[in-house]
Amino acid sequence: MIRSFVSFFALLILVRLMGKQQVAELNFFDYVVGITIGSIASTLSVQVNQNTTATLVGMGIWTILPILLAYLSLHNIWVRKVFEGEATVVVENGKILEKHLGKLRLTTDDLISQLRSQGVFNVADVEFALFETNGSLSVQKKSQKQPLTPSDLNLPTQYEGLPTNLIEDGIILVDALRSLNLSKAWLYHQLKKQNIQEVSQVSLAQLDTKGNLYVDLQGDQPYFIIPTTQ
Repeated sequence: MIRSFVSFFALLILVRLMGKQQVAELNFFDYVVGITIGSIASTLSVQVNQNTTATLVGMGIWTILPILLAYLSLHNIWVRKVFEGEATVVVENGKILEKHLGKLRLTTDDLISQLRSQGVFNVADVEFALFETNGSLSVQKKSQKQPLTPSDLNLPTQYEGLPTNLIEDGIILVDALRSLNLSKAWLYHQLKKQNIQEVSQVSLAQLDTKGNLYVDLQGDQPYFIIPTTQ
């Protein structure tokens, strides 16, 4: 039990040290490193004949080396190309590049499946498609196949920032209210517009930059959008 606790918290600390980028941009090398660290942690937990200190040192080394390589990659293009690789173009101007697919050991069916997951069902609609180093497919459609945007039609748009959560799981987020110079009394007043008497009824309340308060109630009850500027 003691070894399991040590293994768990050691793994937690080391994963935090590696940072979110290691997970968000997980390439094949990062994937293997993660599996190896997890394997060492499980060995520390259940293999009672293993030296605890030596196992922890091994976990530390397998954590420090990827961090060091990530730091070097930020300052050296050659290191970045060697350890992270480069994106590979597999479709260019509607033409599938079979040689590049072969280097990635992927079939045309694999490519078509990935394109469908991006909402592309016709290869002829693709200007460029690239397999990123983390295995995801990035697709740029031909200009005539891209959806219209307000800028294409010279239409004015309004700023849309991130909404602010004011209530989560029935708890008022006081710091969020203060950041917007709002009070609890203001929030209660808005809720009462929809006859919501108790904050505990609210699963999530979110205020957008246009002044609309989204309120989702606990359970299968309906949600409300309350205009707060009226």
